[in-house]
Amino acid sequence: MQHVLIIHEVADYLAWKRIFDAAAPIRREAGERSFQVLRYESDPNRIVHFSAWTSAGDARRFFESPRLVRIREEAGVKAPQFIYLDEIESGTL
Repeated sequence: MQHVLIIHEVADYLAWKRIFDAAAPIRREAGERSFQVLRYESDPNRIVHFSAWTSAGDARRFFESPRLVRIREEAGVKAPQFIYLDEIESGTL
């Protein structure tokens, strides 16, 4: 499984969250299989989106697509940082 870690600031968390939720069908269609959304305790508009994808290529195509660039702009996303990760191990303790 491939993972993507995205860290970015948003202008307004609630506005961003509405757009993020509305994009669930296109994220699923693009290859996202699961996700977690976290935010900094000290800054509620700094968001961390951690997700599992069918492949790194699928994730890159989605996140770099003109459609998603427009969605990010509409959602008030500022300077997203994308980190593509290969899973080495996982577990539950």
